[in-house]
Amino acid sequence: MTIKTPNTLSMQQKDLLLDATSTIAPHWPLDKLIAVNPLWSLVNKTFDQVSDELSALAGIKTHLPIASYRTWFEEGRISQDSLSRAAHYYEIDMTPHALLEHLTQPSAAPTPWRNIADLADQQRPANKMSWHDEITHQVSQFCAAHYQQQSPTLRQQNIDNELDLYSHWLEVTNEDKGLSIIMGEAKLTHFFHDLPSSKDELFALALEELSLDDQALHFYAQALLLDINGWSSYLAYLNWSKGDNNENLAKENHVESLLAIKMAWELVIWRYLKHTSLTLHNAIEAKWSAQKSAIPTLIQAHHDALLASKVWALALEYSEQSILEQTLTSSKPPSIEPTTPELQAIFCIDVRSEVFRRALEKQSNKIQTLGFAGFFGLPIEYKAKDSHYARPQLPGLLAASITATELTSDKHHVHHQQKEARWHRWGHAAPASFSMVESMGWWYAFKMFKQTLFSKRQEHPANRLAPSTGWQLTQQGVALTDQDKADLAKAILDNLNLTTYAPIVMLVGHGSHTSNNLHAAGLECGACGGQSGEVNVRVLASLLNDSKVRTLLNNMGVNIPTDTQFVAALHNTTTDQLTCFDTTDGSKDINSTLANWFEQAQFLAQQERAVKLDSSLLNTSDQQRSKAFTKRANDWSQVNPEWGLANNHSFIIAPRQQTRHLDLQGRSFLHDYDQHNDPDFSILERILTAPMLVTHWINMQYNLSVTDNFKFGCGNKVLHNAVGGNIGVFEGNGGDLRIGLSMQSLSDGEKWMHTPVRLAVYIAAPKAAIAQIAAKHDIVSQLIDNGWLYLFQWEGDNIQRFFQQQWQAAE
Repeated sequence: MTIKTPNTLSMQQKDLLLDATSTIAPHWPLDKLIAVNPLWSLVNKTFDQVSDELSALAGIKTHLPIASYRTWFEEGRISQDSLSRAAHYYEIDMTPHALLEHLTQPSAAPTPWRNIADLADQQRPANKMSWHDEITHQVSQFCAAHYQQQSPTLRQQNIDNELDLYSHWLEVTNEDKGLSIIMGEAKLTHFFHDLPSSKDELFALALEELSLDDQALHFYAQALLLDINGWSSYLAYLNWSKGDNNENLAKENHVESLLAIKMAWELVIWRYLKHTSLTLHNAIEAKWSAQKSAIPTLIQAHHDALLASKVWALALEYSEQSILEQTLTSSKPPSIEPTTPELQAIFCIDVRSEVFRRALEKQSNKIQTLGFAGFFGLPIEYKAKDSHYARPQLPGLLAASITATELTSDKHHVHHQQKEARWHRWGHAAPASFSMVESMGWWYAFKMFKQTLFSKRQEHPANRLAPSTGWQLTQQGVALTDQDKADLAKAILDNLNLTTYAPIVMLVGHGSHTSNNLHAAGLECGACGGQSGEVNVRVLASLLNDSKVRTLLNNMGVNIPTDTQFVAALHNTTTDQLTCFDTTDGSKDINSTLANWFEQAQFLAQQERAVKLDSSLLNTSDQQRSKAFTKRANDWSQVNPEWGLANNHSFIIAPRQQTRHLDLQGRSFLHDYDQHNDPDFSILERILTAPMLVTHWINMQYNLSVTDNFKFGCGNKVLHNAVGGNIGVFEGNGGDLRIGLSMQSLSDGEKWMHTPVRLAVYIAAPKAAIAQIAAKHDIVSQLIDNGWLYLFQWEGDNIQRFFQQQWQAAE
């Protein structure tokens, strides 16, 4: 038994609180926005178990309404066979007709957990402000002021005084006389004066007065954080990133501080009602006690209520997998005589690349495309020349170890970049946007007018690289030696696993092209940390074209033909335009044949995308359609410039030759992999422990933004306002911080453009190797065995699923 003194926490209670704060997954800020599984911290549990608990905790939905699935069933998207299989999985044994009736019967959703503020609101007069709404507004606005990034007075003062979030909130709230007026509760402010100044004392006091045992404590703490999930997620990012590399912010557990604020409000309401209305307090206390003692019953009720939705969702996944598996196995790839290609183009595994790759391959059988992680294996951050600004260019799960800086001699370019950066900071600071118009007067008004009539892309000045440049690579301030560069290049080439080199090897990163888009980074390359892949491909091409590096690589057994040139290129996913970089007069120019291939591929890809983006463009010429795509990208009133990664559903790890003849409809991530060139399966291990996790994050971000846009999406893009520069967005001028994807990224206004199904991973590799890698890495086995994704082995016309450490024949 742990002994504790009054107003102190036992070690068990501290652990429970810490565990509750760790259940919140991080969400990246706008300038580094990447897709994340919002439930990433819970993958140690089964997906179904998490669905039950989140529904009970906060009414969170991980499935669509049954009516949506029933519509898809009637349209034929969900087959009767898949529905029967799904019912069997959940141990429901009925005839097809009875099953259909059973799964469509309306059932009342059970009430989720209610925090004290919610219980108080049930008895609150309609003419008074809701406790819950005011808490959310006050806490959210305070967090915005505390963490804002645009030279905020509050943040500077609080850092100088070394106040954590809770202490700072308490100090400010104690001076806020307006709370009593807003809530219509005359003496409310007095009750904040009695709160302890330390988080631990506050927690101890709340646990004692609210009579929280260990089970109720963890459940309650998690419910409080989910109630303000947007800020909880951003603060989890600050914890994960060590204060976003800010030494002062790195000292604090920010999620714990937020939990302390939420619990302090609950304690204030509890005490206030006890003081002002004992009858009301006693009624709330009775409900509170009953709720705490019935947590297992509450979760079971939500489990029972969700059963039909789970069956329908699983049936949809089975149907989607069945169609894809038929596509993968029904036709064998045509036999092509092995020849050295004229062009090799290595793309990111992004689903948007699949459409363009297919279009490019149609131009000639002498073109070979490959799929690889979009950061091209470079562990770099990009630092603009003569600037302190640096940003990571690699997946969020990894840390940069090398800094890449341009070696341009163009002083005019550097000066212009710095001047534009200052303008960008001023113009995008929330308070400054008004003073900018006032100070610059008609000149700025004209600029806004011109942007409306003649729109062009608005981007951060750091993205405007010099047209042709070399690169300086440093590690902790020390320049990489030629041998260091050769070692780095060899590691990347080993993972690329090229067995032959074309005269031109294109390294194709990708970026988007949008205007007036707060979530623009979400359309960039997730593997590059929510940035364009331009820096990565230009750095790598520069490395691989370096004669000294080539000589060292040759000595290391990597023989690149002397006539092979590596060309950096960028695939614009909004317009499907391909741009090449750093091609000098002395190098092999991109000749007219290649230029024609790229243009025709662009036309084909645009034609395919027009079906979902704007079907009226199908009746125009290629040139007119291309101009329309560019206009759409430049239009700063356009809320849907492209569909991004909507409707992704699978990740295929196999040689491109096995899928080259297939139309995968832009729904599959494609990573090249040849088991015959990976004797120890180390390359496969890296794919399953890095790119597969990234694709899972993307898939779950889209899925949950659809199933519960209120909690895991960011609502209506038209209403967004930036918070603190790059922290995130409010929908309107208040409420919780909004995370995830907007409705305009998921729906065309009539139907969902993303189908929420868990990722299906297909691997062309031996079963034993796959099973061994899964057993070696807990996170891989958790994703597979806890149902966060599906994993299959694909061999010819045979597909088998790996689940619960067992191989099962796909049905």
